[in-house]
Amino acid sequence: MKLSARRSLVLLTALNTLLLAPAHAAPLAGQDETAGQRLSFPDALAMAWAQDPRRSELGTNRYSAESRARAAGSWFAGGPSLSGSYFDDHAIGSNIGYTTYEGGISVPLWLPGQGSATRKVAKAEAEAATERSSEEHMALAVRLLDATAAAMLAHKRMASTQALASAAARLSAHVARAATTGEMTLADQQMAEAAQASAQTDATMAREEAQTAAAGLVALLGSPIVPDILAFTAPQSAEEKLVAHTVEENDPRVRAAQKETAAANADMVLARRSFMPNPQVGVGAIHEAQYGSPWDTRVGVNFTMALPSAVHNAPLLAAARNRVAAAETQETLTRRMVRQEIAQIRARLTSASSTLKSARTAAQQLESRADLMERSWKLQETSLDDALRARQAAYAADLVRDRAEILWHTAIARALIAAGAIPGLEQAPALARRPSARPASSGAEMEIPEDAGTPHTRRPGEPLRIPELVSSPRSSGGPE
Repeated sequence: MKLSARRSLVLLTALNTLLLAPAHAAPLAGQDETAGQRLSFPDALAMAWAQDPRRSELGTNRYSAESRARAAGSWFAGGPSLSGSYFDDHAIGSNIGYTTYEGGISVPLWLPGQGSATRKVAKAEAEAATERSSEEHMALAVRLLDATAAAMLAHKRMASTQALASAAARLSAHVARAATTGEMTLADQQMAEAAQASAQTDATMAREEAQTAAAGLVALLGSPIVPDILAFTAPQSAEEKLVAHTVEENDPRVRAAQKETAAANADMVLARRSFMPNPQVGVGAIHEAQYGSPWDTRVGVNFTMALPSAVHNAPLLAAARNRVAAAETQETLTRRMVRQEIAQIRARLTSASSTLKSARTAAQQLESRADLMERSWKLQETSLDDALRARQAAYAADLVRDRAEILWHTAIARALIAAGAIPGLEQAPALARRPSARPASSGAEMEIPEDAGTPHTRRPGEPLRIPELVSSPRSSGGPE
């Protein structure tokens, strides 16, 4: 038996209102009602970088390498060595009084070119630690972006599924009362109860997903506030920054691999300079108390030198060659990886824009279809089941559209990270860096330099010039 027209209209109107509410009225995570709760992505990156444990570790690595470089400036290849000996004739029982005291001090000498080669190795390792710090900074930005997108998607899904579960519960209650009075069949009641159970399951799983995503953000930021990535709405500007040769050469991973190769080559030079153990030179004195001898004290110099040997040289040269081969291989693989990643990011930018357009079209069309099915049901031309399925399809399309929108913003931000154009993301964050003559902007709007269109390859430690890549409106935007 069908519902009366008035009762059916009330039920479907209530369901329609509740189904549409999560897709349009639920706030995204991190977009609090008050502006004081908003956290921009550059500010969030600064917070995460300030408490990243790898930052202090890499700082220690750099300080240690610089200390080795300073120590290599010493006049000698190592610390002094003391030697001493004592001899007498009491042990053999003669007791004539033959006694000898001998002592000396010696220092190791640098082999030709060994000292400067040692300093170069230490300096190269310090520069490699600096570039590894830049690499870690970029990797942290990617992890933060992924965690932010996951939290926003989980929050949207949780809000939508909770609203749908509430709507399904109300509908199930109405159908149960209608079935009691004979206005609806038992099959309709079973369908409504199954829809309610399914909606509650989805809501529970979405809540778990949201809690897991929030825990990931807290681990990075120390705060549950989700960074705002909806301000990134300029895909064309982001794509223009992805010039393959410029981005590849300035990518911190490539720069770190280059520094590792330079350190390995310097280590090879050091191994060749260390072709033998370091010779030692020093002074010594001998004091003798001998029967009837007028010479009781003597002084002189001593010199010790081990001759070159393959047993000493071969392991050093083999280890240095292995290090150079590994570093060169890693640099080649890193360049390939960066080129492939740039191509993937560009493809993702294009795909995200196209997907968002399609998702918006689908959501709009399914929304219109649901309205038509609702109108047809009011005229008793279609069943309640068909009208509900049409409305649920529109709800699912709204979720797909919201997901596509968040992924579109994420793709733009990921392209800017790859180009090193996120405010606050330093491509070479030196631990003791000279202040820049032109501070970078921390907000969403930045000045456009006059030569912004000219390709520019930065030298190590040079601040990156950042054009305007983020639009000022805070609305979600999207391709038209």
